[in-house]
Amino acid sequence: MDINKLYHIYRQHNGITTDSRDCPEGSIFLALKGDSFDGNKFAAQALQKGCSLAIVDEPQVVPHPMSPDFRQYILVEDCLQTLKDIAREHRRQFDIPVIAITGTNGKTTTKELVRAVLSEKYSVLATEGNLNNDIGVPKTLLRLNSSHQIAIIEMGASHPGDIKTLAETAEPTCGIITNVGRAHLQGFGSFEGVVKTKGELYDYLATREDGLIFLNADNDTLVDMVPDSLWVTPYSTDPDKQYECISGEIICDDNGQPSPFLRMRWRKPLMELEDTGASQKWHKVQTQLIGDYNIDNLLAAIAVGINFSVDRKQICHALENYAPTNSRSQLMNTDGNRLIVDAYNANPSSMMAALQNFARLTTLEGETKMAILGDMRELGDDSRDEHQKIVDLLLATGLEDVWLVGSEFAATNTSFRKFQSVEEVKETLQKQKPTRKLILLKGSNATKLYQLPSML
Repeated sequence: MDINKLYHIYRQHNGITTDSRDCPEGSIFLALKGDSFDGNKFAAQALQKGCSLAIVDEPQVVPHPMSPDFRQYILVEDCLQTLKDIAREHRRQFDIPVIAITGTNGKTTTKELVRAVLSEKYSVLATEGNLNNDIGVPKTLLRLNSSHQIAIIEMGASHPGDIKTLAETAEPTCGIITNVGRAHLQGFGSFEGVVKTKGELYDYLATREDGLIFLNADNDTLVDMVPDSLWVTPYSTDPDKQYECISGEIICDDNGQPSPFLRMRWRKPLMELEDTGASQKWHKVQTQLIGDYNIDNLLAAIAVGINFSVDRKQICHALENYAPTNSRSQLMNTDGNRLIVDAYNANPSSMMAALQNFARLTTLEGETKMAILGDMRELGDDSRDEHQKIVDLLLATGLEDVWLVGSEFAATNTSFRKFQSVEEVKETLQKQKPTRKLILLKGSNATKLYQLPSML
């Protein structure tokens, strides 16, 4: 069955579900497979629970043609590819801008900031949570409806070709690569593999006549990746680039130190201001984000807002009112401590940025610093070296009160206190709770450091 017929069938039903426990009346059940499950085995159950049709890719689950249930099944070659094909066809029904966002660090925060800015003026569809893979992206696209004026699609990758596949499904009109770093090296094989895979977004956009990217002009790797045919809206924190770039800079306190919550100011390119006779006034923003490294994410959102004619006051309002969640750059106050919780994800580049920012922060009177760091996962053969580099950076910053959690940190050469798991940390905290500390919590989600704030 070709995609046009499949899409026509989709439009006649109440959406698609891939979970046999959630079967809305009149919906289509699509049988996906995973390492530990096979949706084909649950097709009959989904039909009994309310689904009208089941799309499967295992012939043996389809009833005999003479069976009355036969017409409730559609057999395809690959259910996951079918989901992508239907989603792409659905996306093509909407002549709206689609913004793709990928990168090693900051893509979810950037996505949420872009959503906040654009929502000041438009009806926006955006990826929910971290549904940024080859299942999450099609499901997001299928949520598009006639009320949406712009879509923002986050794209994650852990293997070569992932971004190419997602871009070909979502068919974005513009995009952002936040940065490229040493993450998922086990899947990519090398840093060069990371660069090539993230660059697949630029490669796709270069095939479009209207392809546009929002470019961090301070990142030499990203600049070198840009195809000549792409339209570019650049942003930068480099004073030497403010003539042609949307520019921004961090605002420090009276002592010249960055505050825990990032304060910044921004303005349009001086060239544009001169051409229009507009004021060269800076626009100040007091954010609720921890970490001066977030200025790149903020500038990306500003660049998008300017491109889509969002008023400067609306841009500032959106950025100031965005509050991070899900253990991403959150500042929490407990009875005895202040916590910087950034425990959703970690890789060498994000860990180094977090530690460098933490080293610059000033403490309150009587307060000292402490770091609880969890393993960085999926680094393959480079894992031991990358974890040792983090330990060496800790020593260079002079931070003394450090707890390291996980088997990878346990293998490093250091005298810092080590724990095999978060359970060991929790046992220690029940007996020995730190007080009057500014504590950084940073690690891959799998190390479960997000369980610790309630105990600190």
